[in-house]
Order: sequence, then C-alpha cells, then structure tokens
Amino acid sequence: MNNIPKLLIIAGIALIAAGVIWMFVGRFISIGRLPGDIHVEKGNFTFYFPVVTCIIISVLLSVISWIVRYFMK
Repeated sequence: MNNIPKLLIIAGIALIAAGVIWMFVGRFISIGRLPGDIHVEKGNFTFYFPVVTCIIISVLLSVISWIVRYFMK
C-alpha cells in the first residue's frame, strides 16, 4: 500500500521530465512530422496519422519500462 504514492510521484516527475524534454527537443526535431507519417490533404479534409512517431515513442517507452523493471528487482 505504501508503494502507490511513491509510484505516483515518480510517474509525475517522469511526465514533467518528458514534457520538458519534448519542449526543448521539439525545437530541433519535428516530433510528429517525421518521414513515414501519413498526411493526406484533399480539399477541406485533412487526415494525419503519425505512424513512425508512434513506433518511436513505443520503442522508447518499452526501453524505459525494461530499465525500470531491471532496477526494481
């Protein structure tokens, strides 16, 4: 029961860190507009699906999850 508040604090710190990193890295790398992302524009209709961005975020979250689990043992 005592682990839940610690987990929430760590999750909050991680989200703040991710936001700050995204803010600074977003100036240099166009996150969400990578090659391979689908962008269709026809008349007044626009469809955008960031495929490559989703894959990169998924890989990064998997690596972070693996590292956290490795050090929690």
